[in-house]
Amino acid sequence: MAEQSHQTATALARRYGRLAPTGPMPWNAHLDLLLSHRSVRAYRDTPLPPGTLTALVAAAQSAATSSNLQTWSVIAVTDAARKSALARLAGGQKQIAGCPLFLVWLADLSRNARLGEADGVEMNALPYLETFLVAAIDAALAAQNAVVAAEGLGLSSVYIGAMRNQPEAVAALLELPPNTMAVFGMCVGYADLERPAEVKPRLPQEAVLFHERYDASQEPALRAAHDAEMEAFSVAQGMERQSWSARVLSRLGPVAAMGGRDGLGDALRRLGFGLR
Repeated sequence: MAEQSHQTATALARRYGRLAPTGPMPWNAHLDLLLSHRSVRAYRDTPLPPGTLTALVAAAQSAATSSNLQTWSVIAVTDAARKSALARLAGGQKQIAGCPLFLVWLADLSRNARLGEADGVEMNALPYLETFLVAAIDAALAAQNAVVAAEGLGLSSVYIGAMRNQPEAVAALLELPPNTMAVFGMCVGYADLERPAEVKPRLPQEAVLFHERYDASQEPALRAAHDAEMEAFSVAQGMERQSWSARVLSRLGPVAAMGGRDGLGDALRRLGFGLR
């Protein structure tokens, strides 16, 4: 196997900074596309090509789905007023209103519930945490396929987890049936080149990849190295200097940082999920 090409090394350096893996590895255009992913929060008002939504959903439906239960759905939102309302529910995230297409990905057990009702079968496994988890994972797998498809078409995207800040209000706005919840949203569109987004460094592979058993013995040193990368990245992007560790502590330390999601369990039960 040949040594890393310049293209490979460049892509890895963008993703990991100075902590990029070295040595020979396979490479192709698909890997190059995956490693170039970035979250984009500023979009042009350029319309999407005809059939784009169909292509993205086809890619999404080609993702793995547990036991072929297909426990997810997606709502495409293009109406300006509805996007603005969703932006308000997400804490005022302007990119929701500004993107040409906003996708709301649903953990959807309602379709399965309707099937059971139509066939007269009691769906006893429906109101369990495992079944909800299957639906949420199915939605995530489908959405990530759509992201890769969008980027392959020259589009950009960003996930919006704040759809979970006020899940019942989102459900009311989108007229969701019981046993259905918006697990996250996704902005899709052409990136505004005047407000570019860059590839954000990730933890070095040694911090997340273990062989045969879990081993966190090198974690302090790896975390310190990644913190330095993130601080340099934030400064280069004109943002407040912040390390990865500081970000995690501020996000997961105070419950208030959850933005209302600390009540998610109760909200899910009110939306029809049993979570036994």
